[in-house]
Amino acid sequence: AMLRLHLLTWDVKDTLLRLRRPVGQSYAAEARARGLRVPPEALGPAFREAYGAQSRRFPNYGLGQGLSSRQWWLDVVRQTFVLAGAQDGAALAELAEQLYLDYCSPHTWEELPGAADTLRRCRRRGFRMGVVSNFDGRLEAILTCCNLRQHFDFVLTSEAAGAAKPDRRIFEEALRLGGVPPEQAAHVGDDYGRDYRAARAVGMHGFLLRTAGRDPEPQVPPEHVLPTLSHLLALVEK
Repeated sequence: AMLRLHLLTWDVKDTLLRLRRPVGQSYAAEARARGLRVPPEALGPAFREAYGAQSRRFPNYGLGQGLSSRQWWLDVVRQTFVLAGAQDGAALAELAEQLYLDYCSPHTWEELPGAADTLRRCRRRGFRMGVVSNFDGRLEAILTCCNLRQHFDFVLTSEAAGAAKPDRRIFEEALRLGGVPPEQAAHVGDDYGRDYRAARAVGMHGFLLRTAGRDPEPQVPPEHVLPTLSHLLALVEK
């Protein structure tokens, strides 16, 4: 069956870009550079704990609760170090500011195999293109510094949309920005619940990037699964 697709929307983290090294390693290196002694092996688990607690207490960067996404992140970083045994204080506040900036830098991110090439080829075939990502306002800068921003007609973050995937409102806003009905749009992402299932719940098509080490999702027909991004073109051209 012909997929009459006019709009492709894309998740970013672990779909187009991934971190060059685990958060714990980045945090440990920055702390060492500032003479802060923190056990590096404690930082990964501490980050997951701090991030999880903050996400439950202040969903989607605390937007509805009067926080800025910047403040949200600075709190997560400080709390990560406190949980790992550091003393909260001026040095930690400075470190948090530095790490907040570091995550805007191309040194922090790398492209997934085939990302730029696939985006370029999709553009050339005339698809409208957009980003739909649970991210904060830094995403525009990250996409620009990693040389991917020019492929997209719009970049929609959960911070800008006021709703985070899997909430249908962020996908509805993307369809409005793309100017198409859901059956003419497909979303590409690596997360079954937030990307594949959520897009299909609003009537969009979905493609699930199956990254190595992820358990296969039994509910996804094989023709919706992408072993790599380069597999997408053959499927959207059907």
